Amino acid sequence: MDTLIHRSNERGSADYGWLKPNYYFSFSNYYNPANIHFGALRVLNDDFIMGGGAFPTHPHDNMEIVTIPLSGAIEHKDNTGGHGIIKAGDIQIMSAGSGILHSEANASATDPLTLFQIWVFPKLKNINPRYDQRSFDIQDRINKWQIVVSPLEHDNALWINQDARFALTKLEAGKSIDYINGFKDNGVFLVVINGSIEINDDILHSRDAIGINKTEQFSINATTDSELLSIEVPMSW
Repeated sequence: MDTLIHRSNERGSADYGWLKPNYYFSFSNYYNPANIHFGALRVLNDDFIMGGGAFPTHPHDNMEIVTIPLSGAIEHKDNTGGHGIIKAGDIQIMSAGSGILHSEANASATDPLTLFQIWVFPKLKNINPRYDQRSFDIQDRINKWQIVVSPLEHDNALWINQDARFALTKLEAGKSIDYINGFKDNGVFLVVINGSIEINDDILHSRDAIGINKTEQFSINATTDSELLSIEVPMSW
């Protein structure tokens, strides 16, 4: 098993006033040639957006874009007619495909918004653009994985144009959980949203992450109450 730890204080960052992002991978003005992507996972941004903050209409193509609000709510609009407001507990996915224009805004003029925005390279290029969102019961992820994004029908998750799976868990202190790959030879990028965990004698704290490759299964021990996001992706595509 190969592992690479990404400490929260080693991430790239910026301050645009209304937007304060942290970058797990090279993005925008942050560039680290040794940290461009993890397999098909190209972008993982941890964003803080002030009340009233907004990304104006802009284009994307040939990228699977997943948004996970952690607090507050975000409003999405696109030129295919897609429109929605998503909040903590909701997941949004957009297949940019052959090309899409969209805007994103903090749905509140006063309350801050925090979210993960994640980009995954697609399996098939130039598909028809699409948008989807779903609410998930947070209670269904306590001490177990709740799969929220997957192309596999039996996972009952938001569909993605890639052999990739996103899952969330709220792991109580002292509990352990195994992660088993959904696809052979995939890697897993695991993010500690909050709390503290142990993997292979390594301790990870809030917003730390670890890339895990060349194994089909691994175990996680929670040293405090913890919330985790796993992003399983092909390492070549």
